[in-house]
Parts: sequence; C-alpha cells; structure tokens
Amino acid sequence: MSLNHKRVGSGPPLLLIHGLAGNRHSFDTIIDRLAAEREVIAIDLPGCGETPALAGGAATVPDYADAVTAFLTEQDLLGTDVVGSSLGARLALELARRGGVVGRVVALDPGGFWSGGAQRFFSVSVGASIRLVNALRPLLPFLTGNPVTRTILLPQFSARPWALAQDTVLPALRGFRDPAVRPAFRFLAKGPQQEGTPALEHPVLLVWGKQDYVTPASQAKLALERFPGASLELIPKCGHFPHWDQPDRAVELILGHTRAGQPA
Repeated sequence: MSLNHKRVGSGPPLLLIHGLAGNRHSFDTIIDRLAAEREVIAIDLPGCGETPALAGGAATVPDYADAVTAFLTEQDLLGTDVVGSSLGARLALELARRGGVVGRVVALDPGGFWSGGAQRFFSVSVGASIRLVNALRPLLPFLTGNPVTRTILLPQFSARPWALAQDTVLPALRGFRDPAVRPAFRFLAKGPQQEGTPALEHPVLLVWGKQDYVTPASQAKLALERFPGASLELIPKCGHFPHWDQPDRAVELILGHTRAGQPA
C-alpha cells in the first residue's frame, strides 16, 4: 500500500498518524523535536493530503487500519511505535488492538468511546464546524491571520487559538475539503464504538486535553475500561490537539513513553 509520507531524523522509527482533515504536516509543531531522537515517518492517510482515496472512497477506521498495516509491511516497519491524533489516535488504538502490527502507542485525544449523547453532540457540533469552515474557505487566509477571528473559528478545537500560528491552522482548515473527510466524519459520527482488548501486546498511553470539546476527556474512563492495560495523562490548558496547545508537554510524553521501549 503506497501512502504519501515524509521521513525526517534518525534513530528508531516513529510513525505519526494525523486526524480528520489532517495530513503529514499536522505534526509540524513538534516533528523536529521528535526527529532529534527518532526517524519520524509522517503519513497522509488515504484520501488526505497527497494520498489517493481507497477504492469506493472507503474511510473507516478498519479500512485505514488495513491500509496502514499494508504500508508498514511494505516499508518493513511492522512493530514501529506510533503516535496518533484524534482519528489517527483511534486508528493507532485499533492497530494495537489487532496485535502484531505496531509497538508502543501514544493516542492523543482519540474518539470512539462515546457515552450518553456524546456521539450525537460530536455529529452536530463538528458537522456544523466543517460546513462553516468550507463556506468560509475563500476568507480563511484572512480569518486565520488574525488572533481574534482565529479564536472565533477554533474554540472547539483549541484551548488557546489566539496563540496558534497561521501556518499551523490554515492547512488544517483547508483539509476539510479533502475527499476522505465526509466519509470519515460519517463513520465517526454514525459508526460503531471503538473496540478494545483485555491484553495489550505493547504499552499504550492515552493523552487527553482537559479542554477538549471534540472528544472530551470524559471518554477516558471508557477507554481505560476497554484497554485496561493502558495509562492516562490529562493535560491542563489544552484542547483537542496537545501538539498545538501544549507542544512541549506532548513531546515530553511521546518521547518518554516510546523511549522506554528502546534498547539502552
């Protein structure tokens, strides 16, 4: 399976998997610091960035898990440690659940652990955000260049949108037009819950921003029940993307968790 990707750094490999509407640049806020210790492979999932969509436009977590497994096999990277964000975090957990595919996992604000009306709220609120961003697409360069309008656009996604750089935010919002966004969003909004496993092959670290209003940190309780061997870190003053809002802490957690599995 051919996935467009970039490689930077040297050392043990580390795979980065972006979220909905993201691409291989989604981790640019932290990739250089990760690359100081690791060979980082950042991918475009099918239908995102410069990777063509899967046949029939499939964009479910199981479909993506098959595609990433094929990519890792082709690249001789089976057993690689993985960091995922949002949809990519849920995908990383699915790969961990299957076993024999990835090493240690850091899942940044995954979804799929809904309770009560949380999935319905996600469907309505994120769906409205996608429609709004796409309607405002011609104005996005202006809107993301001003801290006031950037804050108005991003309160659901970031705890401190006024502090984010335009070159971080603008590509992410433009990604809402990628071919995979609609089918992937439909799966997340209407599809099944994320399955777990009672026996993890490698350690898993769940990381949640305390001010995440996309996949709230309240989901962590159910995530820990489904992945009982996992550990949890909650980050204050942080929204849905720890690598945006608290990049120093995100790097510390990622390297700390994955470094522990490397030979001395």
